[in-house]
Amino acid sequence: MPPTMVEHNGLDMCLNKYCHSSSSSSSSEQDKKMFSKLKLSLSGDYPRKNAEILSGQYGTNLLLIGVALMLAISHHGPSVKEEHLLSFVTCLMILQLIWMMWYILVRERQKNTRTEKDVHATTCWIRGGLTLLALLSLIMDAFRIGYYVGYRSCVSAVLGVYPVIHATHTIAQVHFLWFHIKDVIKSFETFERFGVIHAVFTNLLLWCNGVMSEAEHFLNNHKRRLSALGYGNLTIVHSEPHCNCTTSTCSMFSSSLFYLYPFNVEYHIFVSAMLFVMWKNIGRTIDLSSNRKRLATKTQGLTVGPVLGLLALASTIGILVVYVTHVEESLKMRQSAISMFYIYGIVMLVFMCSAGASGLIIYRADHVPLDTSKNPSRQLDTELLFGSSIGSWLMSWCSIVAVLGADSSPPYRWTNLIYSLLIVLEKYIQNLFIVESLYRKQEDGEREDPELPASPEIFSVTSSLAPPYNGIINRAYVTPDRNCSTMENEQEESGQVYRCPRKPSEVPLTVGNKVKEPTNIKRQILKNIAVFLIMCNISLWILPAFGCRPQYDNGLEQETFGFSIWTTVLNFAIPLNLFYRMHSVASLFEVFRRV
Repeated sequence: MPPTMVEHNGLDMCLNKYCHSSSSSSSSEQDKKMFSKLKLSLSGDYPRKNAEILSGQYGTNLLLIGVALMLAISHHGPSVKEEHLLSFVTCLMILQLIWMMWYILVRERQKNTRTEKDVHATTCWIRGGLTLLALLSLIMDAFRIGYYVGYRSCVSAVLGVYPVIHATHTIAQVHFLWFHIKDVIKSFETFERFGVIHAVFTNLLLWCNGVMSEAEHFLNNHKRRLSALGYGNLTIVHSEPHCNCTTSTCSMFSSSLFYLYPFNVEYHIFVSAMLFVMWKNIGRTIDLSSNRKRLATKTQGLTVGPVLGLLALASTIGILVVYVTHVEESLKMRQSAISMFYIYGIVMLVFMCSAGASGLIIYRADHVPLDTSKNPSRQLDTELLFGSSIGSWLMSWCSIVAVLGADSSPPYRWTNLIYSLLIVLEKYIQNLFIVESLYRKQEDGEREDPELPASPEIFSVTSSLAPPYNGIINRAYVTPDRNCSTMENEQEESGQVYRCPRKPSEVPLTVGNKVKEPTNIKRQILKNIAVFLIMCNISLWILPAFGCRPQYDNGLEQETFGFSIWTTVLNFAIPLNLFYRMHSVASLFEVFRRV
């Protein structure tokens, strides 16, 4: 073979090799780009969504395990007993205690780094109310311990360990709520999701346990009442241990527990809602422009609302005392007590519907746009309002069907119908009023000219709207709004007052451009409506919480649906109704502060 041919073939081979390597390198670069895009997409929302789904499924299964144990206990069989459920719940509380201790220690080590906070997650008055509920729960734990001491010779040791762990859990959780519930977690996000959701469903399980115990207590009382009236074939469950109490206070402890259950139940459901907001805030980017501390609430002109609310509360206490004392007596006295309750409820609900409708009319007349910014706390409030309304709506529609289809005609038949219809209408109007109030865009209370823009352009030298500063140094450049809102968030918990740079609305306008401040009659009316509705919802919570439940006693629904079906409906609906009333109080207080 000639040398030239060899050289030519070698050159061809070299060129082919070069071309092949060039094409392979370009394809490898394309593969790298595709891989980097895929990696970028996977490192975005997918791990966060996966962590949310995994932690949510974990918490749901914890709750379902506890519910399965409760259903087995309600059968009163020999295989599953109350101490098995309490052992499971005690283990969950211990795990939550370990997680909270770990979280607090990590935050102490990172105290030099700034932790973002969501100022909308909770308020001081909500935490103060939860602290009061926690104190009542601690009293209930003390009664449980005293009850265990009296029967310690014949009951499981779990009945003594559970209240001790529950008291420790309550104290630690209140501390956590006061100092860390507003934290926006940005480190160890996946692990923290599981920790927070574990706390959420642990409190939900404790709520379910309290609801089950309270419902069983009222059901046994209802069976005793029916047995006294001559109804047979009703099994009354005796929960007392099969031994004598070694102290003289066992009966007092056991009877007092059921007066404290409503407070314990409300405590756990509110804590689970607050912790759920914390879970939703994990990894969230806070919008600092909407994350500012609110101004102090003004209370001028509050007369009609508080007076009417206190009148409703006082009448509620009277109705409760009369109902509880007369429902246990003769048939005629029982019917008169039930009729009295329905007439009282009709009057109360008519006033509540009128107040809520008046508030909606005032809102409709203003044409203020809605606030569409992301706010997990506000979104959860709305969802809980509608979700918890289902219980009383179901109970009301069952009562309506029973009244229209019943053969008997007691004196309270048609008042029961009107009361049930008003319950549906009142919740409908009140939900609209609360949601309308929470989603309305806030007006700047310090602004005097509504046409003056609130943008930072007011501090610009070139802005034609900026008033003269007469040589005063503009502090907006020294401490920008971003740092101001951050310092406000950080100093909110400690109670320090930090004065931000003056907003454009705080700068006095010239005499020729000053606009007369509008009257606040609408705001005063809305505040009075909110206070009145707060007191009414407290009243409607007190009645069923402390034994005034005519749905058990009127007999109309039981005649239509049967004993087992109707008691099942009540066991589902009444706890939701109690939560709805207390949650409405919290939401309406927020409405009062926002008006």
